[in-house]
Amino acid sequence: MKSQVLAQRNLDAVQVVREFLTVDTPAAWFQAAAENLPVLLMDHANCEKKAASTALSMMYRYVEYPHLLQKMSSLAREELRHFEQVLELMTDCGIVYEQINSARYAQGLHQLVNKAEPRRLVDLLICGAVVEARSCERFAGLVQVLPEKVSDLYRSLLNSEARHFQEYLALAEGVNQHSGGYEAFGARVNDFLAADAELVTAADSQLRFHSGVPAA
Repeated sequence: MKSQVLAQRNLDAVQVVREFLTVDTPAAWFQAAAENLPVLLMDHANCEKKAASTALSMMYRYVEYPHLLQKMSSLAREELRHFEQVLELMTDCGIVYEQINSARYAQGLHQLVNKAEPRRLVDLLICGAVVEARSCERFAGLVQVLPEKVSDLYRSLLNSEARHFQEYLALAEGVNQHSGGYEAFGARVNDFLAADAELVTAADSQLRFHSGVPAA
């Protein structure tokens, strides 16, 4: 019964995410990910560290938002736990953690971030929501093509990624309303969704967790 409840929650989470995103990850990316598991896991570990770092940086910069501080504190702890889980999995799989460069995905999204407050904070939160949503969507696809040990971990992360996406988006909307950031909040979200769609469907020079399809 417990496994059935979890399975239903995962289905619900993925459905919400797919209704938010404008495109699905191409099937070719999942095939490349299955063929390059060490690189996928190393970059996934890096992504979890970066997510925790982003949350902590917001806690330092935006102390005037108590609700944001609480959410970012909780999120940072959870992301670091995810990092630990990926690290443990890599050890179990005999994968040595090496330094690898980042995908252009995060940089591509951050090019849209406004440099002036309060729009900068709104944009950072929208960006966080899009990244978490894309992560959830990729976890859902990866569980279908990766070894059972890896799939089990990714299946367990689905709900938290979907929750993070919703929390980031709710924070962005709340800050926007409180600070008078953007008159058309939905249109601003669509700007980031359009960038996400372009980045994940375009050809990329290398496989990363948030990359486009690696070119042959």
